[in-house]
This record gives sequence, C-alpha cells and structure tokens, in this order.
Amino acid sequence: MSTNNIWTHKGTFLLAAVGSAVGLGNLWRFPYLAGENGGGAFLLIYAVTLFAVGVPILIAEILLGRSSRRSPIMGMRFLSRTHGTSRAWESIGWLGAASAFIILSFYSVIAGWALHYTWRMITGSLAGADAATIASGFDALLASPALLTLYHTLFIAASGLIVGLGIHRGIENGLRVLMPALLAILLVILAYSAMQGDMNAAARFLFTFQLSDLSVAGWLAAMGQSFFTLSLGMGAIMAYGAYMPGEASLSRTALAIVVIDTAVALIAGLAIFALVFGADLAPDEGPGLMFVTLPLAFAEMPGGSLVGGAFFILVLGAAISSAISMIEPVAAFLVERFDLNRAQAVAAMVITSWALGLLSVFSFNVWAEHSPFHELLGLSAFGLLELLTHIFMPLGGLMISLFAGWALTHGEVMKELRTSEGWFQTWRFLVRFVSPAAVAFVFLQAIPQLDGYLLPLIGAVVIVGVFAASRIFLAESHQNP
Repeated sequence: MSTNNIWTHKGTFLLAAVGSAVGLGNLWRFPYLAGENGGGAFLLIYAVTLFAVGVPILIAEILLGRSSRRSPIMGMRFLSRTHGTSRAWESIGWLGAASAFIILSFYSVIAGWALHYTWRMITGSLAGADAATIASGFDALLASPALLTLYHTLFIAASGLIVGLGIHRGIENGLRVLMPALLAILLVILAYSAMQGDMNAAARFLFTFQLSDLSVAGWLAAMGQSFFTLSLGMGAIMAYGAYMPGEASLSRTALAIVVIDTAVALIAGLAIFALVFGADLAPDEGPGLMFVTLPLAFAEMPGGSLVGGAFFILVLGAAISSAISMIEPVAAFLVERFDLNRAQAVAAMVITSWALGLLSVFSFNVWAEHSPFHELLGLSAFGLLELLTHIFMPLGGLMISLFAGWALTHGEVMKELRTSEGWFQTWRFLVRFVSPAAVAFVFLQAIPQLDGYLLPLIGAVVIVGVFAASRIFLAESHQNP
C-alpha cells in the first residue's frame, strides 16, 4: 500500500472509527432497544459485553488491517498465505464486504427518513401536531415509494461523493469537520432536554439496574447491540486500520473508540428519554421512538421545531459518517483487485447497493403484505436483508477473533500492540475464548422464536462447532500460536 493512503494524522483513525461506530445504532437503535428492555438492565449487559467482547475484537480487527495494509478481502488473502493457513480465512474479508454492501442498501433508506423529518422540523410543519397527525405522517412516508426512493438516492449519493474524493480530500477532511460539529449539536440538544424535559426520570430509567427486568431476548439484544455498535465484522475497521500510522497506539485508540461511542449513546439516550418523559410519552415505542414519539415531543415544546431540526441534522451527519465506512472496504477492494480508479470503484459500489436498497423501499409499501420474500420465507425484503447482516457480521467478527488469537504469533501481536506482557496475555485470553463464545450467542438473535430453555444448549453446540472448525482451518499453520 502506498504511503499516500496513510492517514495524515494519527488521530484521524480515531475520528474515522468513531464516525463508523456512531450512527443510527447510537441515536436510533440503542434508545429504542433500551426502552423496550428495561433501561438500566439493558445498559448494564451492554456495557459489560462491550468491554469484555467488543474491545478485544476491535483490537483484533484493527491489528489485521494494519498488519496487512490492504483492503479486508485482499488483506486476509495476504495474511492467510503468509501464515500458511487455510484460504477459508479469506472469507473474513468477503463476509465483511457482503455485510457492508447489504447494510448500506437498507441503512440508506432509513437514513433517508431523517432527511424527511429534517425538512418538516425546519419548516415548522409539525409544530403543535398531535399524536395521530404525526403517526399518520410517518405512515404516509412509508407508503410512498417515490419519496423513499428520492431520499434514499440523495443520501447514498452524498455518501458516495465523500468517499469518491479519496482518503484525504474526501473521508479525512469530511470527518474533521463532521465529527466535531455532530458533538456540538448533540451537547446543545442535551442542554435543551435538561431544560425542557424530565432529566431525572431519564437518568432513573437508564441507570437503575434491575436484571429481573431483562428477558432472555433482552440479554441477547444487549449483547448484539454491543457488537453491532462498533461496526465489527463489517470490514470498515479493518479497512480504516490499513491506513493507520504505525506509531499510533492500537490499544489506547481502541479503548477511546469504545468510550466515545458509549458516551454518545448515553448522551443521546438521556436527551431522548428526557424529552419523552417530559412530554408524558411512553419510552417503549420500539423503532417508532425516533420518528413518531420524538417528533411529538418536539411538537409540544417551546422552540421544538428548531431543536428538532438540529436533532435530525445530527442523525443525518452520524448516518453519513457510518455510510462512508461501509463504502470504503468494497471500494478499496475493487481498486486493488480490478485496477479501477477510485471514482469507478465507488460508483460501482454505490449504484449496486442503491439498486438493492429498492427492495427495502418496496417492502414498506408495494410489497408490505404480499411479496416473493413473504411467500418463500415469511419475511419482508427489509427483514431478510437485516437477518443476513445479523448472521454475516457476527460470523465475521468471530472468525476475526479466532484468527488473530490463534494464527498470529506473540511477536507479531506485540509488534503492533507495543504493550505490557500482562495486557497481551489478557487480550489473547479474551480474544481466543471469551469473545468467540459471546459472539456465538449473538447469532441466536437471528432466531427470534428460540425458546429460552434451548438457548444454553444451542449456544454450547455453536461454540464447540466454532472451535472445532477453527482448529481445522488452522491445522495447516506452521506458526506457534
């Protein structure tokens, strides 16, 4: 890899990785999952899993990217060859690319909703609206394939334009402006929520830890969110890691990413729930929390239109920072493998992902009740795409942890980590045993009808199978693990 593709400042990787992690998962998914699953109990499991599972895998993924200095697919091809392991490990890169491609397709559709609400808030068209009006407006948005396609197109084109400008002119310069601006907007909204909402109720809701409030499904949701929030197994962190300067501290950077990502999720949760409780609304409205409940709260508060507009601009900015991280791994592979220029590679990725996104657009209206996917699988197109990513990303993350933990030598890891022997041993134990076991359970999120009593048994079978497969794949290795 050319030195021209190294971040010009070692702090830029932190901005890029935080930009990838901070998105709709923090501002939309985390609050509504916490609202559905007991608040503080969900947060407790989320935090423990984040640091015991997320951090070790995050370090492993950055390590693989910086070691290979290639796109995820080509990087894993290089590492598999140089370590004498089975080429099956190359599937880490392919799973990441597939996940990024699929997620971008429906992520862009959902982010497009924020475009709609930004305009409605700024124009004041929701001021004083009642619950029925706002709910019917959201239903009307989903029922319009033309509007959804327009917003989907605008969002994915803007994201592609940033990546198409290149590592430095596009991604790096964009993130240096975007991320500080988003933090400033988030703090303004938090201050507004403290003045106009019920911050005490929000704090009690998020920081009262009653594990009895959390079902088995809630535990799995918390574990899954702690994994998905860091963009693990999607190729983005590995791709960004390939551009990371060699002198940047890998462990400290990974910890900083997790702390910032968690802080953003907590601040967003406090701000959103303060407004919700202040308006005497229910916190457990699920996915509609941001697009129905929150606009209603803004509609009932002084200056709500202006602050609501700022909030949805925040959502858009966070979504774009994540979307560009989804485009980069695939675009980088197309440049390396097929000798395309950057503009061609980004265009190919964006156009095909846009086309796939139309399936999600139609699943909310034209195919809402009857579609080929419903007939064959009992799922909407949107549901099927989401299910695939909930399989591909944990599988990729699990394989990353096993490859980094078992195939890489002590010397290789220490060369990148440059840390104490004690921290190395701790990280290797977590990434070899704890992280794979926990991520195996994340797979079970893809089986919503799973009986709680079957969870330990199926989880144990999955874990044993994973370890057996990993040892087979590594049997060809001539390295001492």
